[in-house]
Amino acid sequence: MSITKRSNTYHLRRRVPRRYRDVEPRDTVWISLHTDSETVAKSKADRAWGQMIEAWEARLAGDTDDAEARYAAAQELARVRGFRYLDIGRVSSLPVAELVERVEAVSAPAGAPDMAEATALLGTAQEPQITVTRALEHYWTLAREKTFGKSEDQLRRWRNPRIKAVRNFVAVVGDKAIDNITRDDMLDFRQMWLERIEGGEVTANSANKDLIHLGDILKTVNTMKRLGLDLPLGELSFKEGETRTRPPFSVEWIKTRLLAPGALDGLNAEARGLLLGMVNTGYRPSEGAALTADTIRLDTDVPHISIEPTGRQLKSQYARRVIPLTGVSLEAFRAFPEGFPRYRDSATLSATVNKYLRGNGLLETPDHSFYSLRHSFEDRMLAAGIDDRIRRDLFGHRLDRERYGKGASLEHVARLVAGFAL
Repeated sequence: MSITKRSNTYHLRRRVPRRYRDVEPRDTVWISLHTDSETVAKSKADRAWGQMIEAWEARLAGDTDDAEARYAAAQELARVRGFRYLDIGRVSSLPVAELVERVEAVSAPAGAPDMAEATALLGTAQEPQITVTRALEHYWTLAREKTFGKSEDQLRRWRNPRIKAVRNFVAVVGDKAIDNITRDDMLDFRQMWLERIEGGEVTANSANKDLIHLGDILKTVNTMKRLGLDLPLGELSFKEGETRTRPPFSVEWIKTRLLAPGALDGLNAEARGLLLGMVNTGYRPSEGAALTADTIRLDTDVPHISIEPTGRQLKSQYARRVIPLTGVSLEAFRAFPEGFPRYRDSATLSATVNKYLRGNGLLETPDHSFYSLRHSFEDRMLAAGIDDRIRRDLFGHRLDRERYGKGASLEHVARLVAGFAL
């Protein structure tokens, strides 16, 4: 380390370490120690060199495609140079003397301003948006105190529900920046869970856990990152044992509105096929989405679908069943004999259909939804005088008495359904 007096001021002169050659064009740097005292200069030299190393490290950290890393590096470089990082809007509002101080602090080796320092001191680094999946990555670090003392298995069981909650939300809403999440987004996410509760696929407790985990992740990142966001997370949970159900579509509404020529043309083909398939089968949306070429059986005397635990768990043993295909539902499956791969492993079907129906005035009332087609199918069975056991077998519900015999044949059930099919 060389300390040399230039004019009336001592300077530190050192060669640039090889590690920093990509972010420092000079081979040798001269650092002013701002004193004419050799004793004071020697006492300040180590700190001045340490600050230079910190500045180079900040530049290295910012030499990346990672927007968050670049932004953090700009903040760190501003700190090392003795300033608080402010965005350009706030910098431009500073008193003239403070603004000039920042401009003059930007080093200019070889006469050209150092762009990394200019970005850091003048606030032109673009603040990155934190998406929902990125928030989860931050969460593991920000909430690490919650993992203290956990075994590997306990840690796995703690992490997995949170991963699932984020995956479910992204499937319905998309990987939005958390400051762009709206109340409608949260209500769409809640609607997906409501329909699964109504369908008997999950309990209200399971849905609430997902909402709680997602809310915890977003609130923790908001708080610990000091984002100051007003997150739309209130009044989303379900009451335990909640039995609220959607009203059924009337037959007239289905005929004149949903099945009107061109009414569903703007809905993507697979979602449209699943909607039409539900009209005369009453399956749960997730059951229809899970069907494959093996469980869609058209080349038989009685075309039908078979609800089976293929790649998924059924709600109960009663959910395993066969349903004859008739009317518009048969035509829908003839168009998709191998199923609906777009929605087979996705939770977005109901949200997609509900958004389309709502946006095109196809909901009979604000309380109606895609799932109302299932309730309509049940009401039409009742109106047709279908036996209670056959209704429950078609719906995949438990019979409130002992089951005797094999039940009605597929041929017999197909004739009954054909009598009220649309």
